[in-house]
Amino acid sequence: MGHPRLQVATPETLAETFAGEFAAAADQALARNGGRCVMAIPGGSVAERFLPRLAMVRRPWNVVDLFWCDERAVPATDPGSNAGLAARLLAGTPAAAAVRHLMPADASNLGAAAEQYAAELALALGDEGRLDLALLGVGEDGHVASLFPGHSALAETRKTVLPIFNSPKPPRRRMTLTLPVLVGARRVVVAAFGVAKAEAIRDAVSGVGRTPVARIVANAERVVLLLDQGAASLLHGRGPNDGRVE
Repeated sequence: MGHPRLQVATPETLAETFAGEFAAAADQALARNGGRCVMAIPGGSVAERFLPRLAMVRRPWNVVDLFWCDERAVPATDPGSNAGLAARLLAGTPAAAAVRHLMPADASNLGAAAEQYAAELALALGDEGRLDLALLGVGEDGHVASLFPGHSALAETRKTVLPIFNSPKPPRRRMTLTLPVLVGARRVVVAAFGVAKAEAIRDAVSGVGRTPVARIVANAERVVLLLDQGAASLLHGRGPNDGRVE
């Protein structure tokens, strides 16, 4: 796989870079098949910093399908809901039209709901079966989406969506995209903020880590790492802000 691109900058500058990555991914997707652009987004601090800028990108949002990397088993009105956060951040913008594939992690039958979401994703992805863009945040332990180090969900090789009943972080019940569908995205953007993420980022970039984020960086076709100074603080020998890590 290709060497990841690395940018270290302020969150505002990183949001601009992500907006450019989305614009390029959307243009390529629409030119490739004349159809739709399918992307997966997270919640948390990455959504808070990037989605408002994403909403300013002028693209035909009616043909963009936003899916979620993961979701907690809470109602959309709950402060911990990733979909609820996105709806608030994108409200009143053209991008709000893309918020229609809500991940039903609060369903009573979580397994059946995950299968339904997988079918919805498969229909959007079409024959090629690849996300055009996956945006991922990183946990202090190196988790991405609701894929945690040492969790059995990391062994999944065929399914695209899994129910999680025993998350090491509350709430215990969640739903997540799997490692294969995230690794298989045409573009993967990994964003991390703060010194607490520095060790996970260092291990992922060095190639020695086996955390979920390290596996993404090692195996995805095209990876862009967007880091603030804190998250990049343990990287040595990095190049200029938009350079490569050698």
